[in-house]
Amino acid sequence: MLIKQISVSLDNTPGVFLKVSECLGNEGINIRAISVADTSDMSTVRFVTDDPGKTITVLKSNNYSVKETDVIAVEIPDHPGALQAVLKPLKEKDINVLYLYPFLGRGESGQPIVILGVNKTENALSVLKENWVHTFGEEIYAL
Repeated sequence: MLIKQISVSLDNTPGVFLKVSECLGNEGINIRAISVADTSDMSTVRFVTDDPGKTITVLKSNNYSVKETDVIAVEIPDHPGALQAVLKPLKEKDINVLYLYPFLGRGESGQPIVILGVNKTENALSVLKENWVHTFGEEIYAL
């Protein structure tokens, strides 16, 4: 399923992400998935919340530069090799996985969820739907 990811670039200093977390928490926004990529000076924080529209409004009103991106949430079985069933069909269709990170929780069937950022989002969603049914006998799960 397509979902909205929010990204912010932050100075790589103590307490900076705490301020972001406080802004969101004070507004009742729950972070459901998070990934941080850092350099020596900056960190890029990517996250999924329970209310992306409100998240953007809150962050912008607190002077954060916000980027919104469509990403894919996929529920996968919790066993060795399950991730290959997601990655292999994407590779076969020349779709690059730019990043992947876990969702903080489980899907409807109790299985883990991963968030995928890819270079061809709509194509990837189609490929995963086709191969998910073929590989696991069920659809991609939504959050």
